[in-house]
This record gives sequence, structure tokens and C-alpha cells, in this order.
Amino acid sequence: MRLIILISVAAVAFAAPQKSDQEAEIIKQDFDQQVDGSYRYSFETENGIKAEETGSLKKASGPEASDVIVAQGAFTYTAPDGSVINLNYVADDEGGFKAEGAHLPTPPPIPPAIQKALDFLATLPPPPPSRN
Repeated sequence: MRLIILISVAAVAFAAPQKSDQEAEIIKQDFDQQVDGSYRYSFETENGIKAEETGSLKKASGPEASDVIVAQGAFTYTAPDGSVINLNYVADDEGGFKAEGAHLPTPPPIPPAIQKALDFLATLPPPPPSRN
């Protein structure tokens, strides 16, 4: 009898409508904005999505450059195939947006002969300006 009750409860739990990613509710959220432009936020949803980011305002170099936001953060979620995706990133005015994660493809290594040719080309003087 206990087995039948246990199976019935499990069947009801699995038959309950599951929320889609668009319907998932935020279960934890934090945001802190400072007067100097720096900030920190994080959130977590009931379906396991987590994200966090910190950022600050930075004076950009150059005569016509405007202030930029430098940020770093991370997020985690489960892909449709069931694998957990973890991504860390940094965004700044010098390197742009750089992301790291085991799921991201990496470029193949440059063959030694091609790297040697590139290193040699980098030592050559620039070509003379063309005359049109």
C-alpha cells in the first residue's frame, strides 16, 4: 500500500505543469548602485539561472574619449541538452568583451611555421606610402 501511495505522489509531482524559462520567477535579487557610478547586481531564478556583475565608471584615455563602464561578471544556466553552462566575462575599454567558458570553442593553435613567418613579418619596416 505504501508503494502505491508513493508512486501516486510521484506521478502527481511529475504531472504538475512545469514553468518555462520565460515563466520562471526570480527567487533572489540584489542591486547596489553607488553615486560614483559603480554597481553590483545578482539574481537567481527558480529554474537555476544565476547571474552576477560588478562594474565601475572609468575615465577613458584620449582627447575625444568618453567615460566607459568596466565590468566583470558570470552567469550559470542549464542548456536544453542538460549540460550546465558557466560563463565568466570581463568588459573594458582596452580589451573589449572577453568571455571564458568550457562550452566556448577555442581557436586551434597556430602551426609553428606560420607563427615563425608572422614573427618575421612583424620585424619588417612598414611599406612606403603609395602614390596615387
